Amino acid sequence: MNTFAVWIIYWLILIKIFLPDSENNKVDENIDLEIQDKNEEVREEITINTSLEKAIETYRKIREQKGELTDKELSKLETECDEIRQREIIDTDIEHKVMELDGEGKILMGPPTLTRFEKARIMGARALQLSWGAPTFIEIPENATTSLDIAMEELEQRVIPISVRRTLPNGDYQNIPLFEFSNES
Repeated sequence: MNTFAVWIIYWLILIKIFLPDSENNKVDENIDLEIQDKNEEVREEITINTSLEKAIETYRKIREQKGELTDKELSKLETECDEIRQREIIDTDIEHKVMELDGEGKILMGPPTLTRFEKARIMGARALQLSWGAPTFIEIPENATTSLDIAMEELEQRVIPISVRRTLPNGDYQNIPLFEFSNES
């Protein structure tokens, strides 16, 4: 039994002897909460230690797959394992605030042209708008037979007032107006 548990038991006995019953109940509740907190901390520490040891064990197995290790290699492996044990364990991520990246007219992420997925999304949305009766931004070409043909021509001329939002894995994003993309395909 560790010294903390012995100390808690000793403290409980003293409280039972010297405090009236109503105060005993309040103190018992506080003690129970303290014990629960300590137990959670101990469980968390045990989990971290076991996962660390499993990682070191896996590292050893990988290094020993090639065959028997010499004494020098074994001592080097032990040193490396000790270095791993001494590393600081980061158990919580730093809070990241999502923000818009301002490229001042430059495309900061992704290719400088529209991807095929962005083109498809823009043409589909614009063709739907045109089929619902939205006004066109260009003179309708004579060879255009569907709203999709008109949307494709508007996209080629970069006259659709739309921005493409490109997002990074951490949530940061950049809104890029359509006219900033180069016309290469």
